[in-house]
Amino acid sequence: MVPALRKAFNEAFTKQQYEAFLKDLNSLHPGAIEFRIAETPVFVPKDFGKKVIDACEAIVDVIVDPDFKKLTDRAIPKSDNVPNENAHTHFIALDFGVCINEQGSVEPQLIEMQGFPTLFAFQVYYPDLLRNYFSVPDNYSQYLNGYTKETYLKDLKDVIVGNLPAENVILLEIKPHEQKTRIDFYCTQDYLDIQPVCITDLIQEGKKLFYINEQTGKKTEVKRIYNRIIFDDLYAQKEKLGNFVDITQDLDVEWIPHPNWFYRISKYTMPFIHHPFVPKTFFLNEIKQIPPDLENYVLKPLFSFAGQGVVIDVKQSDLDSIKDPQNWILQQKVKYADIIETPDIPAKVEIRMMYIWKDADTRPRLAINLSRMSKGKMIGVRYNKDKEWVGGNVCYFEK
Repeated sequence: MVPALRKAFNEAFTKQQYEAFLKDLNSLHPGAIEFRIAETPVFVPKDFGKKVIDACEAIVDVIVDPDFKKLTDRAIPKSDNVPNENAHTHFIALDFGVCINEQGSVEPQLIEMQGFPTLFAFQVYYPDLLRNYFSVPDNYSQYLNGYTKETYLKDLKDVIVGNLPAENVILLEIKPHEQKTRIDFYCTQDYLDIQPVCITDLIQEGKKLFYINEQTGKKTEVKRIYNRIIFDDLYAQKEKLGNFVDITQDLDVEWIPHPNWFYRISKYTMPFIHHPFVPKTFFLNEIKQIPPDLENYVLKPLFSFAGQGVVIDVKQSDLDSIKDPQNWILQQKVKYADIIETPDIPAKVEIRMMYIWKDADTRPRLAINLSRMSKGKMIGVRYNKDKEWVGGNVCYFEK
């Protein structure tokens, strides 16, 4: 995306250098990085950076609208509606594909969105270490909106830990030490000193929750939960988990973010956003006339995660077979550009723009990013087996 930097990076790249970087990257928490790390970061020039940031802020305009909660009430399944919802989420992630429009210009197109945390800690550790092995200009940064490492970590701590002792705050997940993103949990613990805890290890006494602190060995009250549990994942593993606390109860804890925001800011929100960098999206039950060019659309279930249930090559028979059209969206296809030059074939890129939202602020603040490269039909591991210069990485934005 910045031709001179791309050319210089590719010419200087060696596999030995990359392997040395990976060895160092894995040394902090050996065996914790299960996903592939791409050979290269992405360099984002100012003009494209402005486009994607403008699109992000237009989406935020919808989220901060006073009517947003009313607009998205139906997004929350009754079985998953958790009491004591707060005024707003604390984290937002917006995923954009990098595309080339009909005029030949590079532009972002929104793919998905979530009011839920992602790799907010790993994206501090990994890009910093990358600079020790590869050349990244000083006027390019993974941080956005004026953030530095110090100010970013301060705000991250303010949002997640706040004024509480760190021992009263936990990161809650399902079998956290088996999750593919566990490196982020460990980095979160490194930076914020909060322990990853499995939902099966919570202890309930009345409305209060406790856990066994691994440092002290003592039963410790949980006053705030940095929530990483996705209900779909919980239900999928329910049988083998055994007994665990029902987190949809009225519990005496603070949620960061509250679970309801996972549903409010999601695929469900996309039909309400109208912007050149947001593909046309419709609730299936509200479509008066099916588009004649179905091949240019994808069909997505509202209540699923990690791309499960998505129909890429949509046919009329797919639509006819759906019994609950109110729980599906039809979204205009986004055609990723083969834009990153690599030693064999160019790669596609998806950029995740990541927001932090402090309680005292009227708007969330764009803070950091991650990106993923692919040479397959879609972004994801199963489409990139046995390929190189693909996987998780980061964008360095031109300041």
